[in-house]
Amino acid sequence: MSGPVKKRTSPVWVIIAFATVYIVWGSTYFFIQIAVRHFPPMILGAFRFLTAGGLMMGWCLLKGEGPGSWKQIKPAIISGLMLLLVGTGAVIWSEKWLPSSLVAVLISSSPLWFVILDKPRWRENLTNRSVIAGLIFGFIGVILMFGEKVAEAISSTNNTNEIIGLFILLIGTMSWAGGSLYSKYHSSGSTSLSAAWQMMAAGVAFMLGSLLFKEWNEFELQSVTPGSWFSLLYLIFLGSLAAFSAFIWLLQVRSAAQVSTYAYVNPVIAVLLGVFFAGEQMSLLQMSGLVVILVSVLLINLTKYRKEQNRVN
Repeated sequence: MSGPVKKRTSPVWVIIAFATVYIVWGSTYFFIQIAVRHFPPMILGAFRFLTAGGLMMGWCLLKGEGPGSWKQIKPAIISGLMLLLVGTGAVIWSEKWLPSSLVAVLISSSPLWFVILDKPRWRENLTNRSVIAGLIFGFIGVILMFGEKVAEAISSTNNTNEIIGLFILLIGTMSWAGGSLYSKYHSSGSTSLSAAWQMMAAGVAFMLGSLLFKEWNEFELQSVTPGSWFSLLYLIFLGSLAAFSAFIWLLQVRSAAQVSTYAYVNPVIAVLLGVFFAGEQMSLLQMSGLVVILVSVLLINLTKYRKEQNRVN
């Protein structure tokens, strides 16, 4: 599909899809942290995406969609590897050396990459003051939320591993934005089928990675706790089947700049989960950052929604 809006879509479904991506992906930070205590990173990715992709493919076959043609499968594989293997994999590897707060701030720069890399929409995005202002204020809001922890992290950065982690995360963030745009402009046919192939391609790649890094040599299935199993199931059914499918669908019916606002909201959800379920505290500076983020997201979404509704009408 080459355009952001091919047909009139129900505002209700759009709201549900955004809520799913905002809330569920924000909560995956918490569940990934639990799961990786007993699942090696590559094995976790393999289990998650092979299972989710297989279930999604089975659902598509039951609906009579078939496996699809190579014209549909090829862009799905390419975008899946860019999104899930490189993008998600970069987060996993960078967190070996970098604090999660610093990772959250760097990930929040992805909306800027969406605008920079979305060449077909340069004229619209780069001339829309509301969009640019929303992106900038959103990033500022994330800095306010995590500024204190980031300052501590930067002051303690004194080895090459942390520099490597920053570089890997930068590549992963760019790859995620590029893969999202590639999926937006090159995917065709059923979005469910595309999502299935994307997850299966990433799952196979993660499995190969687990063999390459010999993760299976030290992994003991019987040592996995019920909490880690529950976290894996959450990541499969909500993080991948629900949220990733919603994300791929939104890319087809809304602009990339609007969809990319998830990167501002996800850290907010992660922080709120910590406050309500882990007894963490929010400072006045963090609360001000939360307000700035919410305002910036509303600014971008309302502006892009009005434009797209006018275009459809």
